Amino acid sequence: GRRSPADPCEQTPPITSGPDKGTQVTVEIHHEDRSPQLIKRLSLGKGSQRLRGHDNKGFQRTEVPRPPGAKDLHAYPWDKSSLKSMPVDLQQFEKLDAYALKVNVRNSVEELVKALLKQARTDLEKVRAIWMWICHHIEYDVVGYHNKSQLSSKPRDVLQMGKSICEGYAELFEHMCSLAGIQCKKLSGHAKGHGYKTGQTFTGDSDHAWNAVYLEGRWHLLDSTWGSGSVDDSFTKFTYRYNEFYFLTHPALFINNHFPDNSNWQLLKPTLTLKEFENNMLHNSNFYMLGLLAAHPETPIIQTVNGKASVSVDCRSGTLFMFKLKGTDEHGLMTLKKHGMKLDIYPQKTGSHKLEIFAKPSKAEASDDVYKCVVEYMVECESVDKAMHFPRDLHQPVGPSWFSERQGFLRPSHREPVLHTNDGRCSLTFTLGKDISVLTSLHTDGSSLAEDMGRRHVLQIHRGNQIELKVHLPHAGSFVLKIYSKKKSDPGNYDYIFNYLIRCLNTEVKWPAFPQSYSKWLQDYEILEPLSGLLPANRNVQFKLKMHGIAKVLVQAENTHLLTQNRDCWEGTCNTSGCREVFVMVHENANHSFYSHVLKYEVETQ
Repeated sequence: GRRSPADPCEQTPPITSGPDKGTQVTVEIHHEDRSPQLIKRLSLGKGSQRLRGHDNKGFQRTEVPRPPGAKDLHAYPWDKSSLKSMPVDLQQFEKLDAYALKVNVRNSVEELVKALLKQARTDLEKVRAIWMWICHHIEYDVVGYHNKSQLSSKPRDVLQMGKSICEGYAELFEHMCSLAGIQCKKLSGHAKGHGYKTGQTFTGDSDHAWNAVYLEGRWHLLDSTWGSGSVDDSFTKFTYRYNEFYFLTHPALFINNHFPDNSNWQLLKPTLTLKEFENNMLHNSNFYMLGLLAAHPETPIIQTVNGKASVSVDCRSGTLFMFKLKGTDEHGLMTLKKHGMKLDIYPQKTGSHKLEIFAKPSKAEASDDVYKCVVEYMVECESVDKAMHFPRDLHQPVGPSWFSERQGFLRPSHREPVLHTNDGRCSLTFTLGKDISVLTSLHTDGSSLAEDMGRRHVLQIHRGNQIELKVHLPHAGSFVLKIYSKKKSDPGNYDYIFNYLIRCLNTEVKWPAFPQSYSKWLQDYEILEPLSGLLPANRNVQFKLKMHGIAKVLVQAENTHLLTQNRDCWEGTCNTSGCREVFVMVHENANHSFYSHVLKYEVETQ
């Protein structure tokens, strides 16, 4: 009973070796699950007498558990059908579960079982009531774990104490089932539980115990220790946290972290070897409870190739992901896919790095609105790709996804997360959902781009429900284009939606910002020329602006120049000599003498 209930990924795994390595414990091991003959002998010995003694108390006698046979087996690998080994409707258990939790009998195991069975008719309901009671009333004994010689795992003692280690959970479960007339067996083996380290090997005696129960003509597996909660990293505190996953778990999933001493009790066809168990990827219960299906690669240790490693996760539908490589998400590029995610990792140091992947449902209830660790890798990096150093402002995931679509950014022109530009310019288009106002900004490491200038290196052009984002980079390097939005009808702030990484290697690139626009510059106005916010000095500059619903347009330099209307465009020239700034102003109403500023240009200094 040494493996405690900790999904190793939910806590950071501490020590591999149990704290009891120095102490000597003498344990009698009866290998009762080695051969069917032994089972019969043991059961017809003291065991059945003890049960016969209970007959007059109204308990039926359980038969001798039969060893698992062909009809108990499930195909391996998992067929992705169900998390359980038999159909279970959890909603039908709600009343029974609530009843079982309230039962408060501690004087004897017999009385407890009697009380629990009052509301249970079928064998499945009886097992469920026993399971629920144990998971919510027996806590893991972290103190006893460190001092096993004082510890009894006899059902009577476990019940009185209200705590035990896995051995005691499994024996209490087996005893309560036998009183309820249900065949149940305690199994022992190796488990990837508390203290498990990615890729470790298992030697020596088994370190965990769990149960098999016989229901509707087949054997099924469950682990009430892990169903009850988990232990913290330092192994000093147990927390009740009920886990449905370990009740009648599908054997092809149970083998993920439970390896029985007797391979028949894997209930699998084909069975796995210990080596396969050791090498297999550990997916903890969150992985399956969140509806995830597979992770690639399927080995826990990944070698980088030319400084890069790639990981992907498949799932059924909209799941949000995040990752941490040695505790940070700076050195990767994660993209969300409709049915999962893809992640490229570029460690910036050689050596071994722990990679954790977290997930949460996109339509989470408030209670579930936390990212849970679902899978863990060890990334071994031999060489670093310095070119793949990402800007600090880059936010994961990168690029468009079902999430940005849900926020109203449809049909992106660029589906990839990274844009490469040689001349320092790029343009992205989207179809916008209704009533959406967009805000954009450009970021890079270092101080070359202040926040207000970061906004002015991106120009929005609206045509009907299309938006085009023109980006002019101020210099070569790696940039982040961040996209925010809000409902036009909402007075509140803009929400961050998604971002792109833009790369330019051409050191000649040096684009000025776009002109500064004011609030009277409407969303569907468009600058045709000049696009550069920095005008040449002492030059005639051609202006061409698309604007509607106004009476007059002026360009104010040293002198004022009127633009003329030509269909929906206002055109004209302006001379930049003798001034540092040029303003475009509009007359909204011919009868007013009042002008509004809409655009501002700078003029190059001599």
